[in-house]
Amino acid sequence: MPIGAPKTLTQCRAFFAEPATPRQRQYEALRAYFVEERPSHDVARDFGYTAASFRVLCHHFRRDPDPQYFAAPRPGPRTQPKKSAARERAVALRKKNHSVYEISELLKVAGTPLSATAVREVLRAEGFAALPRRMDDERPDQPRPSVEPVADVRELDLSPRSFSTRCGGLFLFLGDLVRLSVDKIAADASLPGSKMIPAAHALRSCLALKLWSIEHKSHVMALAADEGLALFSGLNATPKRSYLSEYSGRVAPEQTRRILADWNNAVRPAGMLAGKSFNLDFHSVPFHGEDALVERHYVAMRSRKQKAVLAFLAQDADDRAFCYSNADLRKGEEASEVMRFVEFWKSTRGELPRHLVFDSRLTTYAHLAELDDLGITFMTLRRRSPKIRIEVAGLAPSAWRRVKLDVPTRKYQTPRVFEQTVRIAGKDLRQMYIRDLGHEEATVLLTNDRTTPPKKIITRYAQRMLIENALSDAVRFFHMDALSSAVGMKVDFDMALLVVASGLYRLLARRMRGYADAQARQVFRDLLDVPADVEIADGTVTVRLHRRAHLPILLASGAMAQPVAVPWWNGAKLQLASR
Repeated sequence: MPIGAPKTLTQCRAFFAEPATPRQRQYEALRAYFVEERPSHDVARDFGYTAASFRVLCHHFRRDPDPQYFAAPRPGPRTQPKKSAARERAVALRKKNHSVYEISELLKVAGTPLSATAVREVLRAEGFAALPRRMDDERPDQPRPSVEPVADVRELDLSPRSFSTRCGGLFLFLGDLVRLSVDKIAADASLPGSKMIPAAHALRSCLALKLWSIEHKSHVMALAADEGLALFSGLNATPKRSYLSEYSGRVAPEQTRRILADWNNAVRPAGMLAGKSFNLDFHSVPFHGEDALVERHYVAMRSRKQKAVLAFLAQDADDRAFCYSNADLRKGEEASEVMRFVEFWKSTRGELPRHLVFDSRLTTYAHLAELDDLGITFMTLRRRSPKIRIEVAGLAPSAWRRVKLDVPTRKYQTPRVFEQTVRIAGKDLRQMYIRDLGHEEATVLLTNDRTTPPKKIITRYAQRMLIENALSDAVRFFHMDALSSAVGMKVDFDMALLVVASGLYRLLARRMRGYADAQARQVFRDLLDVPADVEIADGTVTVRLHRRAHLPILLASGAMAQPVAVPWWNGAKLQLASR
């Protein structure tokens, strides 16, 4: 209908017979019932109510002393007291070429506060146009963002000076980085570098963020002005987030594997990663971007499938440190990853892994047979199929044998076990049904270890929870689930950094009395998260840690006793001390 044209009689009747809003519909229905005295069920039917809901509407109407069915006009304010009080001063300040933000601040100081938006409205009403953009030297003196130097190894300043750093505990890792020749690891892996940021310096910069538990690479900007973080890497300034994200994309999967191999060989003389037994597991890193190439995987934390990056991790059972990772996986490749780990370990250490423990669905029966052919002992769970459930339920009580576990702290120490030999993929494997472990249904354990007593096998498999705890620590402290954020690093490269960082934390924790089994977040909270005063003089960098409750543990460990010559400081020595 054209705007302004009168309604027809039919349209006028429809306005009352077919209410457009809920309140009008209630009004017309109540009027039909109370004024026209129509039966309630007819009114309910004509206006779209059920008989019961219309009776409730009538009940509320009878008890409402002032029902509101028509909107009463509420005129707005005719004046704007705040704008009127500040108008003259705002105009005077604009005539002095102050911006709306400066005017807003000055009005607040004068006692007539007005937001920047309100100032802009006042000035527009007075006919003022927006100011042209001004150069920094044309703006009034006020606090503003500082321009930090660009990272350049050639600008590293080791002249006598002193400063404070928030990252004092980070220097406790320098001794191990020097002894383990991290520079050589970067060179052997042929990592990318430049004259401004060589490969080894880039690797240390990325590793420093992982050691200091920085969640997203964008968060490095909060520490961009910290001279201690830059000095740790051997640079004049910490590389910014754009460089960190771009750098990780230049690291190929082959280079990542080389980093892992060199790291395993580097820590071997220190007694780490002996390789007697390994815990294996997958972890889905949630992806929050728009990349269509990222596949959907089951994310346990969300209990659903979503876009995620699937990562495979191997943990040394004795040292509780990760020794291998791979996030360069696609769907259909998961089952073969255990064999890739076997190849990696053989090429790195010259021998096959001796013992593997993993959960069900990590690989296939065909790969289990392949592991058995290689002489590698494995333990895994088997899924409870309907056939297995029926078989377990049909076992007589006398078929079960009770064993006692040598774990005094465990709640369920006397499980019942039924053993049998099963033929799977052409191999005779040992299968155990285990009850009274705290689960409603029996646990089905499958292994090719045919000689070890059941209680030792059960105890060893229970220790597989170590990798679950390590993954939890990696998610909470090393921020594993933040690796594929919108501003992040390539997940495969960041997983390799996770392996190196977890190893450095284990090396440090072993030297601290009472912290041998502590998780990384506890080590960081108690021992490392401490500021320090740094003094550079006479070829020595003295880092004086501020006093903390756990400082005596650091002093007793001997980690602060001997100075360490740091190659990327042009031979200058690091001396740790307490303030």
